[in-house]
Amino acid sequence: MEEAATTDWRTNGVQVVPGHSLDGDTPQTPGMNRAAAINFARTGAQKLWAGTVHIHPNAKTGAHHHGALESVIYVLRGRARMRWGNALEFVAEAGPGDFIFVPPFVPHQEINASTTETLECVLVRSDNEAVVVNLEIAGVERPEAVLWVDPIHRGANTQNH
Repeated sequence: MEEAATTDWRTNGVQVVPGHSLDGDTPQTPGMNRAAAINFARTGAQKLWAGTVHIHPNAKTGAHHHGALESVIYVLRGRARMRWGNALEFVAEAGPGDFIFVPPFVPHQEINASTTETLECVLVRSDNEAVVVNLEIAGVERPEAVLWVDPIHRGANTQNH
């Protein structure tokens, strides 16, 4: 508690990063534009990376993974179609207000399911480094649709929309 009493909270406290000042100089994956808001270089974050991603209408990213990092994607606008697996053989969709969890090392691809509107998302990762490993994967022609089942509330309606 003594350390907190001597900390300069004005310069080492809460930081607001304006949306117009995100850093686009981040590792990129073909088909998407990532921009960093929170990382070590910008805010001193030790355990998180957060930013945005925009995927143009009818576009898709290249296959990639984020190493040992866990990722959370929150869909702001548009319709996200996620493919994952060694041959991108699984698929699920998410819309505004939905969260997507991507475990470490999972090969995946984000697809904008809309032909007319940009897919806009917020990304959060479990480390301050923006690790991106781009992969050469020829995906299967017809991926298997996977519906999420809530392991805690098994009776809840958890189908993808």
